[in-house]
Amino acid sequence: MNERAQDPEGLSHRALAMLRAVAQGRAEITVSLEPDLYVDGLPCSDQSTAHRLAHAGLIRLPAGGVPGSRVPAELSETGQELVEPLATAA
Repeated sequence: MNERAQDPEGLSHRALAMLRAVAQGRAEITVSLEPDLYVDGLPCSDQSTAHRLAHAGLIRLPAGGVPGSRVPAELSETGQELVEPLATAA
């Protein structure tokens, strides 16, 4: 199985791992038009996937962040719906 393998919703295993990290409260996101994702304090190695997740509305910024700062990342309702079956299967 490689990183390009897809799940039924069309997301890579890497994208799903990023969503799980957000769900677990381990991720921060920069307040920016192209938000970067940090997991466990380290920048994600695949920021293009992080940008796609944000632009697709699966992860979001909490209200009130200062541009350029890092804030806790949140799952949108759609993101939560994608991650819930993965959490119950584990």
